[in-house]
Amino acid sequence: MRSREWLTDATALFLDGVDKLSDTDLDAPTGLPGWTRRHVVAHVHFNALALGRLVSWAATGTENRMYPSMERRNAEIAEGAALPAADLRRLVHASAEELVAALDALPTEAWTHEVVTAQGRTIAATEIPWMRTKEMAVHAVDLGAGTTFADLPDDLVTALLTDVVTRRVAGGEGAGLAAWLTGRTAEAPALGPWL
Repeated sequence: MRSREWLTDATALFLDGVDKLSDTDLDAPTGLPGWTRRHVVAHVHFNALALGRLVSWAATGTENRMYPSMERRNAEIAEGAALPAADLRRLVHASAEELVAALDALPTEAWTHEVVTAQGRTIAATEIPWMRTKEMAVHAVDLGAGTTFADLPDDLVTALLTDVVTRRVAGGEGAGLAAWLTGRTAEAPALGPWL
């Protein structure tokens, strides 16, 4: 998996999208229920901070959870979405740079250290760049600033699909997806919450 290379490209796509949007454009709704573009930008900013906490945990061995609670995570996003557009743009750029710098500074031996995701999965720190890549790539599309999944490298799209299908199968949605993806039914299955 080329997570670091993908991360660089997906980050550029996302931040370029943010910079293309006017302040008024940021107020527009997205395909994500209840979220404007401002919510997407705020989420990506706070996600960088949260993943930075996991990098710190891997580096120091001192537990540092992504979020104290899902309620706090949601409150951060709502608070961030209410910030002035210029502040929101500055924050999302700065946090993206800070996370990349933290990843670059992570000692070799720390990459195998285990941390816990917001969903409670125990992972090696090697997964953190992939976690961020997914956020940046998918939310670059969610911004509606011109990026589509067709703009992503084919191998990244393949990795995204593998990740999403694996999660959907684990959630009990595999049979419906298999029927649809193999052309055995013309209707896409009803799926649970967006990822």
